[in-house]
Amino acid sequence: MCGIIGIVTKRREGQTAEIAVECLDRLSYRGYDSVGVATLGDNLEVVKMKGKVEDFSHKFDVNSIRGKVILGHTRWATHGPPTDYNAHPHTDCSNSIAVVHNGTIENFRELKAELEMLGHKFKSQTDTEIIPHLIEEFKRRGMDSFSAFKATVNAIEGTYAILAVIRGDNRIYFAKKYNPLVIGIGEDTNYISSDIPSFLPYTKTIVVISDDEVGYLTADSPLNGGVYIEHKGEKIEVNDRIKIINWDAESASKEGYRHFMEKEIMESPRSVKETISGLLADIDEVMKAVKILKDSRRILIVGAGTSYHAGLLFSILLQREGINAIPVIASEYYNYRTSTDDSILAISQSGETLDVRLAMGKFKAEGSKIISLTNVIYSEISRQSDVSLYTSAGPEIGVAATKTFTSQVASLLLLWSAIKDEDFSYLRNAHIVVEDSLSLSGKASAFGEELAKQSNAYFLGRGLSLPLAMEAALKVKEIAYIHSEAYPAGESKHGPIALVTQGFPVIFINGEEDLGLQDNVQEMKARGSKTYSISINKSLNTDREILIKVNDKRLFPLAIAPLIQILAYRSAVIKGTDPDKPRNLAKTVTVR
Repeated sequence: MCGIIGIVTKRREGQTAEIAVECLDRLSYRGYDSVGVATLGDNLEVVKMKGKVEDFSHKFDVNSIRGKVILGHTRWATHGPPTDYNAHPHTDCSNSIAVVHNGTIENFRELKAELEMLGHKFKSQTDTEIIPHLIEEFKRRGMDSFSAFKATVNAIEGTYAILAVIRGDNRIYFAKKYNPLVIGIGEDTNYISSDIPSFLPYTKTIVVISDDEVGYLTADSPLNGGVYIEHKGEKIEVNDRIKIINWDAESASKEGYRHFMEKEIMESPRSVKETISGLLADIDEVMKAVKILKDSRRILIVGAGTSYHAGLLFSILLQREGINAIPVIASEYYNYRTSTDDSILAISQSGETLDVRLAMGKFKAEGSKIISLTNVIYSEISRQSDVSLYTSAGPEIGVAATKTFTSQVASLLLLWSAIKDEDFSYLRNAHIVVEDSLSLSGKASAFGEELAKQSNAYFLGRGLSLPLAMEAALKVKEIAYIHSEAYPAGESKHGPIALVTQGFPVIFINGEEDLGLQDNVQEMKARGSKTYSISINKSLNTDREILIKVNDKRLFPLAIAPLIQILAYRSAVIKGTDPDKPRNLAKTVTVR
């Protein structure tokens, strides 16, 4: 996830770049690896660098950057490490076209190879750079600028919000699919951005762009043709889309959601889709990891907190295939000794978790190969790995991991299928499973409202459902401050059931059939428990139940994950706690 901004104005040139940088600063929560702007006047000029927006402002004299058409970008790296040359905007061979992009282009390798055969020279490692070269190529073939832009959009596959400028044309061309893009209408100045907060100080008049729409923006008002949008060749009546919002900046950055945690849960379908697309686009690295894992005597899967639960699920999948996979709580790494015959899978959302880094250091010194799965490209953990894999969840502001956990699970399902030499095309539909799950969020919220009235709870599961039960209990503890514990359901008879009294809440996570959970439900009911369940395909006959239909059961963890997050979130809201900033916790744990 990245932040993009475009501004086209009739005002004096000196203000435009300064305003663009201010807009980028308000978008920096979407990405902060690198930043850049392109200005279009008599010539096209690009200024960009690795670093944050504040670093950019210190390094360059923003007021000296002139132009009445400007693009800006703040990057969350997905293809290529954070460097000056990988920063956006990207240009074509003749430096007459500049592009900023948020998203993932799945077929960029094939397109890049074709363009190179046609003589195009590339300067970066990004997927985005193919866009200006494609526009250039179509213009070489005689197309006008808008036709060339539309042909480019039709050629690419994946997710995108794209802004492009072309020398000699005082327009910003745009296209959207899955990634957010909204227009702001100002006086003599129009804006287009990833998020409303970027231009909120300048206008509250907006036009929302929908998926699969393309168009262009000028400095004129919409009434005078300043905004043109079409969908599959059909012109959209822009004036019907104009809305006036009444948000403050913080509310706007949450896109109407009450908390970032809720917003980030709802972003999970897109995060999962982009994660799968990103891994498939980087399949060579995935297969390097697969070879290391297959050749290993043992696989140690290291993580902390939520990442440990994702790793535990992966370890169960591997163990069922007869592979010696050991889940390791990162802070307990000193209990294990490895060798050159072993491999390590280190999982960390931030890529900086100290316990994971310490574990990696010990195991690497013992000769083990290191594979990492992180959400931050070129983080410390990824840099210290033999093979680095990435989720594409984008920045996560809420402390409790939500979309990052769901994206980790999706990544590990792909890795599991690759290890089994199994066709993993089924994962292209993974985001749809998450979307279907979120359609039941009202029922999960109702569970959370009831749980908020309790002081204690159990979460029980068997098999692959156990790591999900553990994650649910952790989330409820983290943000709602309710004492909740997770156990293997069969283990509940060996002590925990002694605490069950009339009305005690027990939540069953039921992703797999015929593992004995039905008997455990009756045992709890016999002691007076109020039973709940989140079940896949088959009912458990609990007092309250969410039943989800999942056609491909391999994807069931992706159906359960968002619902346990919504359950915990709603419990916190009802109790009046702040789910974005739970007490005593930090987003990245860098202490032992």
